[in-house]
Amino acid sequence: MKQKVDIIVVGFALFSIFFGASNLIFPPFIGVTSGSEWLTSFLGFILGDVGIILLSIYAVAKAGSYQAIMGRAGKVFGVSLEVITMLCLGPIIAIPRTAATTFELSIQPFTSGINSAVFSVIFFAVTLLLTIRPSKVMDIIGKFLTPVLLLALVFLIGKGFISPLGSLNHTITSDDLFATGLTQGYQTMDALAIGGITAFMMTSFLSKGYTDKQEQIKLTIKSAILASCGLVLVYGGLTYLGATVSTQFDGSVSQTALLIAITKQLMGQPGLIILGIIVAFACLTTAIGLTSVTSKYFEDVTNKKLKYEYVAIFICVFSAIASNVGVDTIISLSVPVLTIIYPVSVALIILSLFKNFFTSKLPYILAGYTTLVLSILTALQLPIMNQLPLAKLGFNWLLPALIVALVGQMMGAKQEIKIESFVKELD
Repeated sequence: MKQKVDIIVVGFALFSIFFGASNLIFPPFIGVTSGSEWLTSFLGFILGDVGIILLSIYAVAKAGSYQAIMGRAGKVFGVSLEVITMLCLGPIIAIPRTAATTFELSIQPFTSGINSAVFSVIFFAVTLLLTIRPSKVMDIIGKFLTPVLLLALVFLIGKGFISPLGSLNHTITSDDLFATGLTQGYQTMDALAIGGITAFMMTSFLSKGYTDKQEQIKLTIKSAILASCGLVLVYGGLTYLGATVSTQFDGSVSQTALLIAITKQLMGQPGLIILGIIVAFACLTTAIGLTSVTSKYFEDVTNKKLKYEYVAIFICVFSAIASNVGVDTIISLSVPVLTIIYPVSVALIILSLFKNFFTSKLPYILAGYTTLVLSILTALQLPIMNQLPLAKLGFNWLLPALIVALVGQMMGAKQEIKIESFVKELD
């Protein structure tokens, strides 16, 4: 019984960490642009988002750590990629965005008496208070915050199912609906946090008394499956809500404006309070989770030279300042960075799933550096990058990475030694 409860608590916490405000506004927009074919786009979205999350957690848990995968492409390469990722997830991009989004969607529409600076101080004071004890973070999110978030979501989605806002648009026909959903799911880049989150989950199970490594892996995967099921159900409900207003709106509508319009039509002005609660709890749980994950990572990677508590304080103070630049500015700064590092991470994780085939480091080295170069060229918006296979899906790096990995596997030991020596020189 205790084991089942622990799986549920950690699974609920994982659901909340991934379900940020951006995950709230994407699915309704997919529904609007798909109409009666919303299920097709939804399946693509789930594959590109939840599918990658689940596979990534499985791969990292089995490998023992995120670095065990990334490091196969070179120690410095792997550590550098991980540090940049954690900085993006931490004070530079993701955490400040949670406060900025909460202010713009949960506070600003209801009152002009609180400015963004004051709110950010309050938001991150609460975040720090609930983060400062790492062993309790999963329990705080899973036992207390997530149930409130889920209840509000069930209320909103349930109302939309009981009283649909309109008929589904049957005039939308396209062969690209699945591909579009897949692209949007991939572009959430949710799996970017997977290394730190997986490690934090396993540490949480350790603190609950599960000392056997294999048992930790098993429980982590089960919690991930539970969280994934929750995400699928909620995303499905939100996508359907968007489909019910597909005759009223089209693809030109703002994603935020669409969500507000759906909520007002379903529940009137009081519905905006429900929406405010959903956004606030979605962002707060994400902020708490990412602050804890990032703080724990930097404590571990520095062999506790940087204490968890000090890193958490720094992240909250820095994020409180950074959040005042606004959501749009934060997003504009994040896209180029994430466009570069996310594909590299996904490419190496995919290879690790076939570790019995890719038995040496060489495929990882070649795939890692190839994907990095292609991602940089894509971020520079060079037209030639759009000519590569799967470019429309955002996967223009995938086939080249797989090809060089296969070449690396077929190369002889001498070539492998030479290339690994070159990588060590870079390290």
